[in-house]
Amino acid sequence: MTARIIDGKALSDTVRAEVAERVKALRAQNIHPGLAVVLVGEDPASQVYVRNKAAACEKAGLHSRVIRMGQDSTEAELLDVVQQLNEDPSIHGILVQLPLPGHMNAAKVIEAISAEKDVDGFHISNAGLLMTGKPLFRPCTPYGVMRMLESENVPIRGAEAVVVGASNIVGKPMAMLLLAAGATVTLCNSKTRDLGAQTRRADILVVATGKPGMITADMIKPGAVVIDVGINRLEDGRLVGDVDFEGAREVAGAITPVPGGVGPMTIAMLLVNTVEAAERSAARQQQPL
Repeated sequence: MTARIIDGKALSDTVRAEVAERVKALRAQNIHPGLAVVLVGEDPASQVYVRNKAAACEKAGLHSRVIRMGQDSTEAELLDVVQQLNEDPSIHGILVQLPLPGHMNAAKVIEAISAEKDVDGFHISNAGLLMTGKPLFRPCTPYGVMRMLESENVPIRGAEAVVVGASNIVGKPMAMLLLAAGATVTLCNSKTRDLGAQTRRADILVVATGKPGMITADMIKPGAVVIDVGINRLEDGRLVGDVDFEGAREVAGAITPVPGGVGPMTIAMLLVNTVEAAERSAARQQQPL
């Protein structure tokens, strides 16, 4: 058996086209959805991510504003920028690119973003709403994974889902979304005993550890759907995921590649969240006083 490849690039193109139509509808109401991305420092990977996000916005018809701050900027200066964006009616979504320099408290900065503009879905109020099953914004990567599962008609209700990696950005919200969709979810972390015993039970296996090739073919249930969130650059320059792709594709029923899998969907869902923020803003403006 050779797994079918879940093409995140093709699906993201479909999602972006849907976003463009929603943007047109908003523009017809003289509402121009806007995303502000704040980049602090000179981290090369972050610069690439920010450039890609800005380009995706422009292509879909959203207004994007990139604010670059020096590595030596103070936390107070960053918080001031965030507050200005909170108060700017032309900006519907705010994203502070992580990681931040070590002298800044990322949690404090994220909490400073208005929950109504927190299109990353990391604000504590949005995290709490996700826990109740009624999120204002779903974090972009887990949201993208759910859209991929939906596009492949993967049965989630009643399925055994295993998430490897328990970060606030991917692992925990991923588990919450799968749980809300009716899966029985196991969330593994670095302290999990006999990880293979857990992953071999999974009908749906989502891996987000940042460790290249951590999940091997013998750790995968035959026919499972494998979603590889990891993206790691090896010394020879190759980009690989957290799953041994060549081995896993001979066991899994479906698998995402790296690159070209989850990555494009993360940016696509950021656009979806930004448009949703603009639509909510438009609805509030239309409400009678």
